[in-house]
Amino acid sequence: MNTLTLKPARLLALGRSELTLLVRNRATLTVALLMPLVMVFVLQNSLAGYALEGGAAAIGEATLTGGIGMVLVLVVYMNLVTAYVARREELVLKRLRTGEANDLEILAGSALPAAVLAFVQIAVLVGAGAAVLDVRAPRNPLLLAAAVLAGTVLLAALGAATSAVTRTVESAGLTTMPLFLVSVVGSGVFVPVDTMPGTLASVCELLPLSGVMTLVRAGWLGTSGEQDLLGAALTTLAWAVISVFAVQRWFRWEPRR
Repeated sequence: MNTLTLKPARLLALGRSELTLLVRNRATLTVALLMPLVMVFVLQNSLAGYALEGGAAAIGEATLTGGIGMVLVLVVYMNLVTAYVARREELVLKRLRTGEANDLEILAGSALPAAVLAFVQIAVLVGAGAAVLDVRAPRNPLLLAAAVLAGTVLLAALGAATSAVTRTVESAGLTTMPLFLVSVVGSGVFVPVDTMPGTLASVCELLPLSGVMTLVRAGWLGTSGEQDLLGAALTTLAWAVISVFAVQRWFRWEPRR
């Protein structure tokens, strides 16, 4: 990649262009808006089968923290894989790269609408969801916001990396499925990690989204110790570094011919 600097004017211009394309694609926009809500409903029903300490309030909090993870995966990761592949195959990325914008600005600008959409949905989920489910407000809002931001950056990088092995927009559903399944099952989105056997739980803590989910739960519940938070932060940072390296090494700017 070339110079890794960000100029706000160019970043906003690229984000505005990507937003226009997103709005024109009604199918993608509908999935991005409605799918997280559907999955939160499914999540609530699945959690009802677990005997969580704290009863209905605990189920409500687990639903909302899991819902945040679902928004990040669906709106940021899966949406961006499709977006990067579509822009690559349409030669949009190639044309942008011949202009003034550098690689980081192109990737970040393309990710900006998805990130903003995810932030808005999470804000609505935190506010309206907490009121509807009658649960307590987040104990540490700053930590929760930092976790959402870290998760957005990580999943945007993972989305760019996954696009490198995705040949077509149609195949994006297949290439994104492994991380989706691993995240919702092993990172504590659908199945609480503390209900897993000890060895399995230790392995699941090393999955890409596990650190983010630990930070999200700590921000909402305020119950994690410093050692857990440090481990979660290091896991998130490690996956971010791996993802950025993968993007620098393998991201494709032109279609395969």
